[in-house]
Amino acid sequence: MIPYLDLHKINDPYQEPFLNRLEGFFKKSRYILGEELSSFEKKFAAYCGVNHCLGVGNGLEALTLIFNAYKILGKLKDGDEVLVPANTYIASILSIINAGLKPVLVETNFSNYNLTFDAVQGAMTQSVKAILMVHLYGQVTDAERIVNFAKEYGLLLIEDAAQAHGAVFGNKKAGAIGNAAGFSFYPGKNLGCLGDGGAVTTDDHDLANCISALRNYGSEMKYHNIYKGINSRLDDIQAIFLSLKLPDLDFDNEKRRGIAKKYLKEIINPKVMLPAYDGTENHVFHLFVVRTEDREAFQLFLLERGIQTLVHYPIAPHKQQAFSEYASLELPVTELIHEQVVSLPLYPMMTNEQIEKVIAVVNEY
Repeated sequence: MIPYLDLHKINDPYQEPFLNRLEGFFKKSRYILGEELSSFEKKFAAYCGVNHCLGVGNGLEALTLIFNAYKILGKLKDGDEVLVPANTYIASILSIINAGLKPVLVETNFSNYNLTFDAVQGAMTQSVKAILMVHLYGQVTDAERIVNFAKEYGLLLIEDAAQAHGAVFGNKKAGAIGNAAGFSFYPGKNLGCLGDGGAVTTDDHDLANCISALRNYGSEMKYHNIYKGINSRLDDIQAIFLSLKLPDLDFDNEKRRGIAKKYLKEIINPKVMLPAYDGTENHVFHLFVVRTEDREAFQLFLLERGIQTLVHYPIAPHKQQAFSEYASLELPVTELIHEQVVSLPLYPMMTNEQIEKVIAVVNEY
């Protein structure tokens, strides 16, 4: 069986150095907001090319903290509208709602499933104060025009970079393209830890100071609370593991791109629609997502031949029960995408034999 994702193979090389680091960690008395977290924050900020990184509990809280901090700083207020792609994971939209803002769901496209400049431009109104640009599946697209549009209209540009660790657009990495970015370090991400984890990256000094307090009960100094904050702190044990994996991220991303290029070149089944990719570093292929008209039959065909697949994601956010207020929206492209997408196995430790088998079986379908 070819697994969709083999986390054991991905994480096994780090087990011994991680356990060695833990011996020293146990002797320290500070396990939260300690030296290990501070060290990782500096490393990840430098990797992304920004001045600040703040480790938080998860990717959802990273985005929510950004929006709440901008409200405290007076750049957003309750009810302000935020453009967000309709084709995304529910967390992107939840972060806006949880911060007391109003998401405006923007239609996507069949080419790369991401936000486009034309869609952003078409959805713009006077009530829109920010854009949440989701680098879905690991791809940064249309960034230059969206960045320029945000500047022209005085909009905040927030990146949902939960799936795009290391993706590059022009001379900037994901996390350094907008005003701020939220990352997830969920175990299956390109840079994943051993549980939940996330981070905010930004060059905005005031934003960083505000989030630093908000993530720690609103406290800048122990027992002195200046904001109504939350508890959302990336713990030092996860920071140790992420620090060990970070130096290999670019190498692993290049392996992902290599597998994706082979898929794109050698999968030639007309029943399987492949994603658009220009061959640059703007995609780190967190997911390799294809579309097919009969998804269940396609998945069953692969599974019977020893290949696991997943669906990211089966239900469009505006069709979720939790978002019943958006049920009347007509977003036909997004809805069809959610009905047809299938994610094929793609991770750095795949063998050539596994890759060839995936290609052969998909072409047989």
